[in-house]
Amino acid sequence: MTAQPADAREDLRFPDLADPRTYLDVDLPAMWRELRAEAPVHWNPPAEDRPGFWAISRYDDVLAVYKDNKRFTSEKGNVLSTLLQGGDSAGGKMLAVTDGLRHRETRKLMLKSFSPRVLEHVGQLVRRRTQQLIADVVARREADFATDVADHIPINTIGDLMDIPVADRGKLVEWNNRTLSRYDEDDSQVEEWLARNEILLYFGELAKQRRKSPGEDVISALATGLVDGEPLSEDEIVFNCYSLVLGADESSRMSSIGALIAFTEHPDQWRALKNGEVSLADATEEVLRWTTPAMHFGRRALEDVPVGDEVIRAGDVVTLWNSSANFDDDVFPDAQRFDLGRKPNRHVAFGHGPHYCIGAFLGRAHVSAVLEALRDQVAEIELRGEPRRLYSNFVYGYVGLPVALTAER
Repeated sequence: MTAQPADAREDLRFPDLADPRTYLDVDLPAMWRELRAEAPVHWNPPAEDRPGFWAISRYDDVLAVYKDNKRFTSEKGNVLSTLLQGGDSAGGKMLAVTDGLRHRETRKLMLKSFSPRVLEHVGQLVRRRTQQLIADVVARREADFATDVADHIPINTIGDLMDIPVADRGKLVEWNNRTLSRYDEDDSQVEEWLARNEILLYFGELAKQRRKSPGEDVISALATGLVDGEPLSEDEIVFNCYSLVLGADESSRMSSIGALIAFTEHPDQWRALKNGEVSLADATEEVLRWTTPAMHFGRRALEDVPVGDEVIRAGDVVTLWNSSANFDDDVFPDAQRFDLGRKPNRHVAFGHGPHYCIGAFLGRAHVSAVLEALRDQVAEIELRGEPRRLYSNFVYGYVGLPVALTAER
């Protein structure tokens, strides 16, 4: 277990950032504001079952570490759940936790399946599917926006790109919800582990099929492609399929659900969207900033690195808090205001630097499609129950949102 660095400042004013209850019980904007002002490079002390780690909350510091892939590595894990266990079994095999040349070449291979022609077609399918989902909910009057709309959009998009059988997509959403978060604190971490294994086993079977009979989908590209003249191992194929589904699904679902809540709390911004006072592109970026589903990403220091007033020692775990950086008033004036016309809007909802999310285009397409469908078809949004939050120290979002959507006349 990592001991506290000798020169780390003991600071017990702040709640434990590893504890999922923190993100349910604490005034998060106030906590992040105080951390940025008083302890922007904060040592989160160890507990009985885990080591301590650094938490970086200012935008400029977060960006600097994201860019620095020479002195900070992702291969020991990139989220608290793996970093605090000492490593990630996918390290060096999955794009998100692979560095250097292997990362660049694997990313290039995967991006072949994201050509402009393919993405344009995908964008059209996303808009068409989303318009129909919203129309169905409007016709029913009341629904759960999370399960009846948001759960169906990203998984079907990435499902099309990966040629995942339609009948299997619901299972993947369910497993995804449990891999880096839980429905509530009564769920065990064993369920997270089992869900991850279910996804890996599922893609192992699909990869075998695509090696024998490849198509034009992403899984086939991974199963038949070469990196440095050699085919990817079965582990690399499976882990990268897992990463694509997880990344493409989680963020845009949570952003879309969060957008509805934001509109009920900020009716002026709902009117701005409805009246065409803001573009869909600008509105999409603000929704992503405002919701920031991936609260943090992490790294491990490869050498001693000064950050702010602290020195991060070789081997230390470092967490970069997007959910704080995206509300840094030095970068986003009046950051606590939901402003669909905000410009510039250089948020880090998808990370930054060499590991910038490969599915960012899809995430934007999903959120934009939801905003467009709401603008076109919905006159009023009314919450019909308490939104149900995820229990997580990584994903900020909701798994339940009862709503009534009134049709546009």
